[in-house]
Amino acid sequence: MIRIRQAVVVEGKYDQIRLSSLLDTVILTTDGFGVFKDKEKQKLLRRLAHERGIVILTDSDAAGFVIRSFLNGIVEPQSVTNVYIPDVFGKEKRKAAPSKEGKLGVEGMRTEQLLEAFRKAGVTADEAPATCERRTVTKTDLFADGLSGGQDSAQKRRLLLRELDFPERLSANAMLKLINTCMTYSEYKAAVQRIAEKEEP
Repeated sequence: MIRIRQAVVVEGKYDQIRLSSLLDTVILTTDGFGVFKDKEKQKLLRRLAHERGIVILTDSDAAGFVIRSFLNGIVEPQSVTNVYIPDVFGKEKRKAAPSKEGKLGVEGMRTEQLLEAFRKAGVTADEAPATCERRTVTKTDLFADGLSGGQDSAQKRRLLLRELDFPERLSANAMLKLINTCMTYSEYKAAVQRIAEKEEP
């Protein structure tokens, strides 16, 4: 598992699953062309690009290049790293037939091919010294703060996501990953306190 600072953007959930076994970072999907109309996701991508930088990793077919071009157009150029997979012909195991262009996508790449693509783009492990490690927000914190496991947890999560200016449809796990990417523990606690105060009669 390689820890990198930048968030990674891929096309779909199978790409996300494939990379989550290799990379320790936030991995977001564009839902194919869905990102073109999803203003919330575009806003989140701009925020992550500004705060941490983003890596764009799309398939090497025409559709992948259209999505990559769109993403490069909505964020600051200096905060983007483009990672390209090689043209490998074949089909993914889960699919009945090859893609339109007959090329493997991100999900079909071997581990060595993916790691080499990241190396070629200059994306390397985050080598922050251990002394820089900070208190992270955990699932236990979410439970203690009423954001999971309770009757009103889903509603409280929505309020917190709105307070943090994150997309409201994020799952608890995705929210946790983003919180630890974008803010400190004390900033998280302050946000929880603000929504608690707003709920008071």
